[in-house]
Amino acid sequence: MTELDQSLDPSVNPSAVFEHKHTIDRDCTTLPRHVLQQLQSFSPEAQDLSAIMNRVALAAKLIARRLTRAGLMEDALGFTGRTNVQGEAVKKMDIYANQVFISSFEQSGLVCRLASEEMDRPYYIPENCPLGRYTLLYDPIDGSSNLDININVGSIFAVRKQEGDDIDRTAQDLLQDGRGQIAAGYVLYGPSTVLVYSIGKGVHAFTLDPSLGEFILSHENIRVPDHGPVYSVNEGNFWQWDESIRDYTRYVHRHEGYTARYGGALVGDFHRILFQGGVFLYPGTTKQPEGKLRLLYESAPLAYLIEQAGGRASTGAQEILDVVADKLHMRTPLVIGSKDDVALVESFIENGRRQALISPKAGN
Repeated sequence: MTELDQSLDPSVNPSAVFEHKHTIDRDCTTLPRHVLQQLQSFSPEAQDLSAIMNRVALAAKLIARRLTRAGLMEDALGFTGRTNVQGEAVKKMDIYANQVFISSFEQSGLVCRLASEEMDRPYYIPENCPLGRYTLLYDPIDGSSNLDININVGSIFAVRKQEGDDIDRTAQDLLQDGRGQIAAGYVLYGPSTVLVYSIGKGVHAFTLDPSLGEFILSHENIRVPDHGPVYSVNEGNFWQWDESIRDYTRYVHRHEGYTARYGGALVGDFHRILFQGGVFLYPGTTKQPEGKLRLLYESAPLAYLIEQAGGRASTGAQEILDVVADKLHMRTPLVIGSKDDVALVESFIENGRRQALISPKAGN
């Protein structure tokens, strides 16, 4: 018997059986299976969440497939010539990805409404509505400015339970704080396609295995460091920021141990910080004091994830998950990442407020 045979023979190496089983289990932990394991239940609600995540995964696979061939396909890249509800130019991939999410949930019996930053109002699936009591909120393509130059983009999503009958189809029950989310996550389309999610029981990452066509568990119970070296912010807006944000930026410029990383796609920048620690900032500006990022489709889902990973998300004055939306496309400033780094940014903002109270001109 060779040395390798001996290491695999249970009579010689009893641990071989356990190690082999552990390896197979890890390789077979798909996203829907993981949801059921997390909930330790086969209840109707657990099966609903598992099925919803499976539909999100299907949408992610379709989008990933199109992105890998986008440069070779006609009408895959570039602008459509119209703007969305936020007044932003719409890219062809935005429209495709938005439709993919809708198509993935049609005839699923799970989701009655889908709300997206690409649509003025929620999209209702009538055949699902009598039974499907869930709503999917999503940003189909985050960072679409990166599409035409083949840099990372992503999708962001959150799941909420529908409250009330929504007879007038105004989706007023969605105008609540982010603690009403029952699941949230994102998909990063990069060298590999990674789906990260939470259902309130930690944060877990799955990598798409193209040979299997499945998302397989790759990182379980991710914890963001309390402090990290990365600060991620668009410094091109420096002179449009409040003085307190400029003071924070000057601080990290003058102190060792910080490194700037900004890729122009929230998902990519957030993914780095989730694993390495640090802080991402998108503060308000003189032109957009409320910030640029949408609360329901971007800020709240990622805030849900970062809190589950041991970090924090703030507007600079309030926890993101405590902010109550006043409209479907409400925007917020965002400071998100390691708890110590978020607290440092908040300290500069609070100091700026105190200075403004002492001398109003100091806040200008």
